[in-house]
Amino acid sequence: MSPRGAAPTPDRPGPPPLRPFGLRLHHDGTWTHEGVPILNRRLRAAFDRSVRYVPEADVFVVQLGRFRGQIEVEEAAFFVRSFDPDTGELSLSDRGRERLDPATLRVSPRDGALLCAIRRDVRAGGLLARFIHSAQAELLGAVEEGAEGPRLRVRGALHPLPPL
Repeated sequence: MSPRGAAPTPDRPGPPPLRPFGLRLHHDGTWTHEGVPILNRRLRAAFDRSVRYVPEADVFVVQLGRFRGQIEVEEAAFFVRSFDPDTGELSLSDRGRERLDPATLRVSPRDGALLCAIRRDVRAGGLLARFIHSAQAELLGAVEEGAEGPRLRVRGALHPLPPL
């Protein structure tokens, strides 16, 4: 019997290749499967928590237990659920936490929502995360007007903002 996670062999092939299977994550955080909205709140939350990036294939997947399927991502695969300006910490849709790099903030060309780069160690330029309304309000609550224009106060330091 082979150990779990052992390399594929001719008699024991590896997992099937990743292909889209109709699951799409939209820019507003909603999910659809083959164009049909996924309405079950618990299933949507499970998908949110299970988004993973596969660097070898440069794709996003949902991974639920042993099932792993490629998803189509409309804008950002992760969502910022909350922002703490005192620590600079972001709480993400996959339950991850990391510190905001204010230099990566930008505005979505779709609708003006804020985006930032996360997990910059995984891919050059990082992965996109989109601020949900409440997290964006928390971030904008830390903006101060100054002679040089609006600045974001994070961990006591002021940072320039992209044009809003």
